[in-house]
Amino acid sequence: MAPISKECDFLVIGGGSGGLACARRASGQWGAKTIAVESNRLGGTCVNVGCVPKKVTWNAAAIAETLHEAAAYGFNIKETSPFDFTTFKHKRDDYIKRLNGIYERNLEKDHVEYLHGRAHLLSKNEVEVVFDNGSKETIRARKILIATGGHPNIPKTPGAEMGITSDGFFDLETLPKRVALVGAGYIAVEMAGMFHHLGSETHLFIRHETFLRPFDPMIQETIIKEYERQGIIIHRNSSQSKIGKKDDQWMTMHYTDKDSPNGNTIDIDCLLWAIGRSPEVEDLGLDKAGVNQDQKGHIIADDYQNTNVENIYSLGDVCGKIELTPVAIAAGRQLANRLFGGPEHKNAKLDYTNIPSVVFAHPEVGSIGLTEQEARDKYGDKEIKIYKTDFTAMYYAMMPPEAKAPTAYKLVCAGEEEKVVGLHILGSGSAEMLQGFGVAVKMGARKRDFDSCVAIHPTSAEELVTLK
Repeated sequence: MAPISKECDFLVIGGGSGGLACARRASGQWGAKTIAVESNRLGGTCVNVGCVPKKVTWNAAAIAETLHEAAAYGFNIKETSPFDFTTFKHKRDDYIKRLNGIYERNLEKDHVEYLHGRAHLLSKNEVEVVFDNGSKETIRARKILIATGGHPNIPKTPGAEMGITSDGFFDLETLPKRVALVGAGYIAVEMAGMFHHLGSETHLFIRHETFLRPFDPMIQETIIKEYERQGIIIHRNSSQSKIGKKDDQWMTMHYTDKDSPNGNTIDIDCLLWAIGRSPEVEDLGLDKAGVNQDQKGHIIADDYQNTNVENIYSLGDVCGKIELTPVAIAAGRQLANRLFGGPEHKNAKLDYTNIPSVVFAHPEVGSIGLTEQEARDKYGDKEIKIYKTDFTAMYYAMMPPEAKAPTAYKLVCAGEEEKVVGLHILGSGSAEMLQGFGVAVKMGARKRDFDSCVAIHPTSAEELVTLK
């Protein structure tokens, strides 16, 4: 063990959104001597291989979708060359590099010392950092935060290593001709939509009948029908037995699905596994500090981000609670307030209820609160009233019936007051729309509060305040 060379009030292990938000608040606002350690690029999954480059790619796919639809409005657009995926990819990379630099400068501004290396717990107050050149340094800290995030899983299917994960998606230099995605969560659904609209023949392999299964059934049923209408090929009740190399560019995947229970094969030039994520804990040394984990390896932390070890805290994806970037950021700031902000912040914590979430599918999906079934389970059938609508947005008025995408909204209301305990929306603009309606739900809005708001016409959102 290297001799102790540094001491600090607060050591943050993990330079993702949650860890950095906590470190900056602790140092910049409350004056705690803070050190942040990250072994990869600053910004974590979200900035480098998640939300940010995903949304940029979604924007490109949405533009391609709009160009295709423009003819219905009288535009005669001739494509002189195909979409230049390689140029797009490099411009996206440059944008992410700029963000990495901004994150590092923000640490400097808030007087957080940044160490680029791999951290390992030695005890509940000591951490060894191994730097890129192999040198080591031991740091003693009064308090330690573990915010190391997670990484995508790859199955044990023979040949699985020939595929990529969501991380590898952002390394693709060219657009695949035929892609198979395996998974039924938001990552698989989002990437399937992006591949399809950018021009790849897209196959989505799911284990059950629908995808996005934690979402309200209205969302599941509507989005899967829409993906099939668009031309994405859904393989239901599927499993993969092996992947073999065909040539330098193509591989063959062996699988079963609802239509081929006895087995089938597909030749693909890209295979993307989106079958879940695991916490980034493999070499943290949690056992040396005595930090408890659950069966999936997530660090166990309470609503105040306390672990079972005094003065060791954890938040974000490594805890597996609600794996969303804004959740980690909000939890990190509240933790810094509680630890270093004085008596008035002694009970500061994130409220984990009614957190809005969005799936950047085509079209977008938004949800906050309870699904219909969750509400019925919690309050009882007699206490629940459902208001819902499905319609075609005015944007599609100029298009033939077979080209019209759906819009569907649902309010889940509970009790005599008809408190809105769930809101689920699908359709163009849902992501931006949900942020405002999320405030209303968070404040405890009732159905009559929605009704009392004068509609903005003509919009899709007005349907949420005119539901009968």
